[in-house]
Amino acid sequence: MENQTLQDVKLSDGTKINDLVNADKGIISPRIFSDAEIHQLELEKIFAKVWNFVAHETEIPNKGDFVTRYIGNDRVIVVREETDKINVLLNVCMHKGMHLCRTDSGNSKNFRCIYHGWTYKTDGSLVGAPAAKEAYKGAFEKNNFKLVNARVETYAGLVFATFNEDSPSLDEWLGDAKFYLDCYFDRTPQGMEVVGPPMRWVINANWKSAADNFASDSYHTLMTHYSGVELGQLPPNPMFASHGVQVALENGHGIGIVGAPPNIPLPEYLALPEEVVTEVKKKLTEQQIETLRRSNFVPGNIFPNLSILNVMQLPGLEENEAPIPFLSMRVWIPRGPQELELISWFLVEKEAPQWFKDQSRDNYIRNFGASGMFEADDAEIWTGIARVTHGVTARQKLKLQYIMGLEADHDPKDWPGPGKITHTTYTEENSRNFFGQWAKLMSEE
Repeated sequence: MENQTLQDVKLSDGTKINDLVNADKGIISPRIFSDAEIHQLELEKIFAKVWNFVAHETEIPNKGDFVTRYIGNDRVIVVREETDKINVLLNVCMHKGMHLCRTDSGNSKNFRCIYHGWTYKTDGSLVGAPAAKEAYKGAFEKNNFKLVNARVETYAGLVFATFNEDSPSLDEWLGDAKFYLDCYFDRTPQGMEVVGPPMRWVINANWKSAADNFASDSYHTLMTHYSGVELGQLPPNPMFASHGVQVALENGHGIGIVGAPPNIPLPEYLALPEEVVTEVKKKLTEQQIETLRRSNFVPGNIFPNLSILNVMQLPGLEENEAPIPFLSMRVWIPRGPQELELISWFLVEKEAPQWFKDQSRDNYIRNFGASGMFEADDAEIWTGIARVTHGVTARQKLKLQYIMGLEADHDPKDWPGPGKITHTTYTEENSRNFFGQWAKLMSEE
């Protein structure tokens, strides 16, 4: 995307969006991480316009199952109705705007507002209201009061929704990212399942810092997670996380596939159990199998705010312990320019043996759960960015340098998958891709 093609959308002080982000050169103003006006524009121009991840199908397996989630700052109900269709409903009563469903999850045939008792079916249609005939003198027409419904589409068990009737299909939005979602979320005949409710917590940081970190930043691994080096969980070589590829995809999506360093033999296929690898070979294409074979650590981000992490990690510190991989996904809910709510899920193959499911979940909790060692490391960085980038001088004079890999060769060579390929993960190509998409959407009238 050429930066000069962006429209000259201006903020209230006359600043142009495309003066804050030059994705082609990797120059970004820290103002985009702290400005309240920019945050509001993001809600309107990005989250209200694109496909947002809201749930995994296995969270609501039965008719009437529901979870409550967010699209930007809009609260929604994700529910499986009697026809087995999944609906995403704006979680606001049509009468006087009360928060309709106030629990995180459950099973119900309808949703009743605690304010006046208006009651809705799982498709959003109004069942009725107390004393409606008498109170409204015959002027109460139920068909006029259906809850606002989002468009809903699914891929690889992932449920996406948008309130934008003009957005392209989910298939178009995901594009070549589907190749990689198959590798990590739909690689066995029975697919993945979410185990347990997701963890949720609040971080005093901007959502873009977290999404960019997962889309692009393997370079931080040694320093940010140096405690892992000191404990023997990571090697001390500063280049160990650079081996592999970074894949930039259309619409701002990006993924990093870190492989084994030349001098460190690591298991193939993320160290998945042989029973799972056998099932993988029944489902994926040859190109996808080869991609998965080369994978050891896989972070990524589906624009705007669905991040994935499929990694091979040591379960503990005992000598000769085998690596145990885990798969996590998380969304970064924008609650303000310097506050996000993180929702984090653990997933595992349905066909996996129980011992693996148990150890994999323990490893996820230990490393990337709410109090996980690596999760805490990352949160400290993102909150630090939020603390220092909202200062007057930082906002006015500082330019952040996302320039790593600007001159890199993108020859796909022998890489089996699609996308713009950089043959190292020490590059900020995916950052520039992410912020280029951000600027594009923010600059559209």
